[in-house]
Amino acid sequence: MQHDDLLFDIIARERERQMRGIELIASENFVSDQVLAAMGSVLTNKYAEGYPGKRYYGGCEVVDEAEELARERLKKLFSAEYVNVQPHSGAQANMAVFMACLHAGDKFLGLNLAHGGHLSHGSPVNFSGLMFHALEYNVRESDGRVDYEQLEQIARAERPKLIIAGASAYSREWDYARIRSVADEIGAIFMVDMAHPAGLIAAGLLDNPLLHAHIVTSTTHKTLRGPRGGVILMGKDFPNPWGKTTPKGEVKMMSQLLDSAVFPGTQGGPLEHVIAAKAVAFGEALTPEFKDYQIQVKRNASAMAEAFIDAGYKIISGGTDNHCMLLDLRTKFPDITGKVAEKALVSADITTNKNMVPFDNRSAFQTSGLRFGTPAVTTRGLKEKDMPVIVELIDRVLHDPESDRVISSVREEVNKMMSKYQLFAW
Repeated sequence: MQHDDLLFDIIARERERQMRGIELIASENFVSDQVLAAMGSVLTNKYAEGYPGKRYYGGCEVVDEAEELARERLKKLFSAEYVNVQPHSGAQANMAVFMACLHAGDKFLGLNLAHGGHLSHGSPVNFSGLMFHALEYNVRESDGRVDYEQLEQIARAERPKLIIAGASAYSREWDYARIRSVADEIGAIFMVDMAHPAGLIAAGLLDNPLLHAHIVTSTTHKTLRGPRGGVILMGKDFPNPWGKTTPKGEVKMMSQLLDSAVFPGTQGGPLEHVIAAKAVAFGEALTPEFKDYQIQVKRNASAMAEAFIDAGYKIISGGTDNHCMLLDLRTKFPDITGKVAEKALVSADITTNKNMVPFDNRSAFQTSGLRFGTPAVTTRGLKEKDMPVIVELIDRVLHDPESDRVISSVREEVNKMMSKYQLFAW
């Protein structure tokens, strides 16, 4: 078979891009060589519809062991009673929860996408907004923190069947107990999407939502530093939503509903090579070294936020409790859009993403903000002392985003800086 030089040249160039640049996208990270090896293993050859011990194909006894190992490690990591490791992504994990808990057209309540929420929490162009009746709560304009009073008012007035906590661009801890209290008051299911802070939660640095939520979903990349994929978890509190029954009239346990919603409800055969890589990542997350890493992620984020504030930028909510921060460019560069800023920084080998900020006066295609995160640079080995240096490089580009001379100069400094940090063993 002829070697595919064209494709593998593309992969080599992407490897080089990752090596030379500063990666600040909050939802990205660098996996270990073990995770890469598991994802590229012969497990990709095996079709395994169903669940361990209950497959629709023969020859699954070995991949059953890998999936069970992933389950056991994930349960231990978050003190969970139930897990499903098959969702292909966080959005598909969320879809499975919707399918298990709601009927088409049912109301649910999630954080406004423009205020830091996620696409799958009610965007009108996503399944969640297309198939269900999405309600939204905001952050307060005064301090950029979740408006729990508004959340409670909407919940009591509208009585949604599901309330979602979690975000893609929110830098503060959540009051899970307060949301659970109002969910119990109105008889709603309380779901937490912990995709972004999952690694910090696993390390015990942020509150574990399984102590309060009925159902928790997550991705396995981002701070958890595993392969791209999703999971669903529950603690001891198994709800029975909305009288869903078996043909015999008996109420199904939520775990059965969730399993069925993943397969065959929203997916076919699981990606057993990815599940194996998840198992590796969960094992790595159970080590003391992983907690040390998460402590550094948090320290780096705090140092970066402080450096941005010292440089005259506005951080939404005034700082960060986790791994990320949302920058409002309008206070320092009112004429620069997030789109322009992102493009200029990427040209300088500093990777970030444009992001709407709360009460933005620009569209999602332009935006007034940038989102930054520290998981990937922390994996590379950078410390608190490096964060002001990075902020100074970003500031230099944003002062003159159209200048090829400035961008070229910053890119040279970035490449020299990152050449000192090993990323891959091969």
